[in-house]
Amino acid sequence: MSKAIGVMDSGIGGLTVAKEIMHQLPNENIVYVGDTARCPYGPRPSSEVKEYTWEMARFLYNQQIKMLVIACNTATAVVLEEIQTAFDIPVIGVISPGARSAVKYTKNDRIGILGTSGTIKSKAYETSLSHLRPSIETFPLACPKFVPLVESGEHAGSMAKKIIAETLVQLKNTNIDTLILGCTHYPLLQPIIEQYLGPSITVISSGDETAREVSAILAYRNELNARHEKKENRFYTTGSSKIFGQVARQWLQNEELNIQHVRLPRN
Repeated sequence: MSKAIGVMDSGIGGLTVAKEIMHQLPNENIVYVGDTARCPYGPRPSSEVKEYTWEMARFLYNQQIKMLVIACNTATAVVLEEIQTAFDIPVIGVISPGARSAVKYTKNDRIGILGTSGTIKSKAYETSLSHLRPSIETFPLACPKFVPLVESGEHAGSMAKKIIAETLVQLKNTNIDTLILGCTHYPLLQPIIEQYLGPSITVISSGDETAREVSAILAYRNELNARHEKKENRFYTTGSSKIFGQVARQWLQNEELNIQHVRLPRN
């Protein structure tokens, strides 16, 4: 069996990235770990985010993966470069791909950024966007209620509509034409976000561009699976397997996922 691609997140949000990788690279196997027991990472001190991210990274590395995707914006902002330096496999985050995608779509260089408090405080998206196009003006907005909403499985109901409306009202009159969903949990809220904002604003998640980067790197290293083998996608959660499974099966449209509980750290 060929080596898998490791994907990790603070919870279930990274499934939005895993789904896109699975769609673009159907011959590849995925090993996913979501730290749902300690989610959300956004309000946590950087030291805790770094500690927890390293625990997941070591766990996945020990699964003999060939590449690691840190599918958490907060973790990407805090510890991506450190893990890239330490590991002998490619390691990518989701901030740079998301920024590149936003630059492709914006026409007036006014870009909104939704994220956890940790991601917004880091200004990681602003830095990435300014490197790509210095003329871009950004409108960052922390959304602390969004991740708990998704993790609870209540991302499609009336409560979600109410919370999204109350939060995004701050973006009214900013004249943005593009909005980055700067947390991998947020694409599960994307239909309601798009409904609230209207068709004049392009809403972007980083999953598509991240999957393209995974494909490009593995192709360059000649490590893409050439043929479809027996799938061994594995999903681990530090919290409730039942809640994780409900969202994962719905989002990935697969009722037969291999979902297991894991206790971290496991070095």
